[in-house]
Amino acid sequence: MAKVRVEDIIKKFNLELISGEEGIHRPITTSDISRPGLEMAGFFNYYPADRIQLLGMTEITFSERLDPEERKLRLEQLCSDLTPGIIISRGLEIPEELIEASNEYSVPVMRTNMKTTRFSSHLTNYLEFKLAPTTAVHGVLVDIYGVGVLITGKSGVGKSEAALELVKRGHRLVADDCVEIRQEDTDSLVGNAPDLIEHLLEIRGLGIINVMTLFGAGAVRSHKRITMVVHLELWDQMKQYDRLGLDEEKIKIIDTEIPKLTIPVRPGRNLAIIIEVAAMNYRLKKMGVNAAQQFTERLADVIEDGDEK
Repeated sequence: MAKVRVEDIIKKFNLELISGEEGIHRPITTSDISRPGLEMAGFFNYYPADRIQLLGMTEITFSERLDPEERKLRLEQLCSDLTPGIIISRGLEIPEELIEASNEYSVPVMRTNMKTTRFSSHLTNYLEFKLAPTTAVHGVLVDIYGVGVLITGKSGVGKSEAALELVKRGHRLVADDCVEIRQEDTDSLVGNAPDLIEHLLEIRGLGIINVMTLFGAGAVRSHKRITMVVHLELWDQMKQYDRLGLDEEKIKIIDTEIPKLTIPVRPGRNLAIIIEVAAMNYRLKKMGVNAAQQFTERLADVIEDGDEK
């Protein structure tokens, strides 16, 4: 199922549909935009036909200098079976040959009053947002002191209860149970809640609660960049857990690797405070303060001094 169709950008940017109405359901598969300057000059060897074609002052003025036969041929070549649509910027007059070709090949021709570069920037940002790789993860996403913490673990381990305590401590809930994640850049993951369960939190024995209604608008946010993952698991006496914090585990979501902490769960442990401190400690590490590394260096100095004596 296509994520974006031509009709979507017509509505989003209030574009004027000039011709080729039969093609408004064509899918847009790439966020790249083409300005077909070389193509207007007759070089179609590497024509990126699968992109939105954006014609500005330069392209339209050049086409007007072509003789009618050449102009008709090249504008027809722009209207391929793969081309989602052609957009004319600055409210420029559209060549009649392009209108005829677009109707013949059902390629939508649209017009905007925005300047070419400005419109290109807006359209690219919109398409990158809509076409970004996405996935869904079972977990809870909370904004803790500006750090997006994704809490994962098996069902019933206490993720939602920890999130509720974090909200009570002044932090903000983004999503509970299902977190929709999109990769906006090579190293940027942004999570949000599905519309159906936005602002809702499920607590076993209590049921579903509306966090925004109970704690106010300041207790929730619509989306947040995911910075680290905290994985909760039941305490295993046979497993050796990291006690210094020197070993940094990573987890890969889509194509992005982010730090992961594994926290064992057992009665009496205050998970909310542990997760809160983990987020603060992550911020300190980003500022260059690594308590575990400093302790290791001091320990090495003590051992070295002892050997010298």
